[in-house]
Amino acid sequence: MPPKIRGVSTESTDDYLKAILELSGQEEVRVTSNAIAHHLGIRAASVTGMLQKLASLRPPFVKYEKHHGVRLTEAGKCRALEVLRHHRLLERFLHDVLDYPWDEVHEEAERLEHFISERLEDRIAAKLGDPDTDPHGHPIPERNGALPRREEVSLLKWVCGVPGVISSVSDRDPAALRELGRLGLMPGVCLHVEAGNRSASVLVRIGSNIELVRLSQKLAREISVMAGPDTLAPERQ
Repeated sequence: MPPKIRGVSTESTDDYLKAILELSGQEEVRVTSNAIAHHLGIRAASVTGMLQKLASLRPPFVKYEKHHGVRLTEAGKCRALEVLRHHRLLERFLHDVLDYPWDEVHEEAERLEHFISERLEDRIAAKLGDPDTDPHGHPIPERNGALPRREEVSLLKWVCGVPGVISSVSDRDPAALRELGRLGLMPGVCLHVEAGNRSASVLVRIGSNIELVRLSQKLAREISVMAGPDTLAPERQ
């Protein structure tokens, strides 16, 4: 568990570290205070103070420069990956074993991720057969903290006419997840982008269906796509 910060809960520390990890992406770019505030649904002014506290720990969890954003240190990244592993394993357990719908597992896992022991984590992973992804297609960090890299892009950037496979969908909007489930737009499903003004909507063919489906830009933004096993990844638009 991370060291205690006076006046700040362990859960808050974990939430910040996980948010920075998710926002920084595979390239580990610096993350702005505004982006963290939006991600966590809090005021930007509150973020600055917390980042300063995380940077003052020994060892520090973040490297923070005012007006230049923040990035995780090795200690911060290690803890963030541990919490992310807890979260995604819990989502998979809730979905596969306890039959939670995929639009409800995120909030439940958010509440539980801070408190499970490493022993329970290992037992959950063993019970599930050491899964690679959560129900939304996001990779689960390995026990040693390794997080597989994937070449995935937003559906809004996928090239028309090139077959792709849904690799993951955002887990942050339950209503969007219910709509994606209704349409059958889940990880592993093949699709083609047929046409569309990307600033308004996208027309897609799902699997072998004849009928086309028009997705709003908001819904399409929830979907990430990658090349299938027999398809070369197209150039990004």
